[in-house]
Amino acid sequence: MHIESSTGTLPLVRRLEAVGFRAWPAASAQYDGSWQIRLTGGHPSKRLNSVVPLDPSDTGNLDIRLERARRKFEAYGRPLTIRETPLMPLELREHLETSGWSVFEEVLVMTCNLEKLDLPDTMDHLPGHDIGRFVEAYIKITEADPALRAALAEIISSIKPTVGLFLKEEVENDPQAAVICVQDNDLAGIMSLAVAAAGRRQGHGAEILAAALRWARVRSARTAWLQVVATNAPALALYDRFGFTEAYRHRYWRKGA
Repeated sequence: MHIESSTGTLPLVRRLEAVGFRAWPAASAQYDGSWQIRLTGGHPSKRLNSVVPLDPSDTGNLDIRLERARRKFEAYGRPLTIRETPLMPLELREHLETSGWSVFEEVLVMTCNLEKLDLPDTMDHLPGHDIGRFVEAYIKITEADPALRAALAEIISSIKPTVGLFLKEEVENDPQAAVICVQDNDLAGIMSLAVAAAGRRQGHGAEILAAALRWARVRSARTAWLQVVATNAPALALYDRFGFTEAYRHRYWRKGA
């Protein structure tokens, strides 16, 4: 399966890619032509450790540039990963296909119209600004490696647009759900939505998502966007309930994956 996009959707792809970079900033973001090379030594996230080609016409010296990128990734202890969006040149995709690379994950980028979304008028959960508290809760909810604590705090601290950190806790120090909402002018990014395993299918995800979207709309955001792995059926069902629809997809490539 290939990622295809009409010319008319490319401006939307460019805009959502740009706000995505700002909403989840890598520690290092360098350019090789139009390829953005994103690397973060403290966190293994693919979003923070990948090469993102951003111009369909930038097709020169592919082998040389891939080797340059591989060396940068090797210096960070990361496997070279390419993120394919509709902006990636067809020639590069064909080069990867014939050079032993393969896709190992597909992600949907989805949007919804906040102006038409039916949300409660009350704010059951107000956003916090205590990054340390949020990170501790998020690690507990997701059962993530505590060694990622400092890196996650640094990433959140580096976000330049307005950030809302939402937690659902019925009992102190017993978080059930968490989400980050990043408002960038009229766009609101939903990041890192997570629900504790023991609390799933109880409405916690919908509750915390509604709070984040309501907050963003009050702050004049008109469109919400998010990224979700294509195989995550429960998350897709939740987002469908809120009116999110697919804008485009991206895929991650690795050699020998």
